[in-house]
Amino acid sequence: MAHSAGIATRLVLVVDDFDDTRELYATALASAGFDVAEAANGEEALERVAATRPAVVVMDLSMPVVDGWEATRRLKADPATAAIVVIALTGHSTSIGIEKARKAGADAVLGKPCLPDDLIALVHTLLPR
Repeated sequence: MAHSAGIATRLVLVVDDFDDTRELYATALASAGFDVAEAANGEEALERVAATRPAVVVMDLSMPVVDGWEATRRLKADPATAAIVVIALTGHSTSIGIEKARKAGADAVLGKPCLPDDLIALVHTLLPR
């Protein structure tokens, strides 16, 4: 796996509190050739990011423990993780929900449900070169 500035360039962390949703996206990303890690909430996501330094985090926003908005804010506030691309996946896909995700620091926002192929295409577009 290639690394640039400590970031695992093919690793995508999928964060969602629903196992089925997380597994759906993780399986699709893995079959598209990405290395995949998973987390079930924002706190777990922050721990996984610290341990693995993924290139992209696919972040559900409504989660227990630490929600996706707060986890995204923390990632973007830390110079060590600020460059990691965060794609917010949310059922809150109104303009207000999208704006809130962007204010938290999300690099892109996808409304749920979203097709795995749409997520894969967006990851390819945003992946650091």
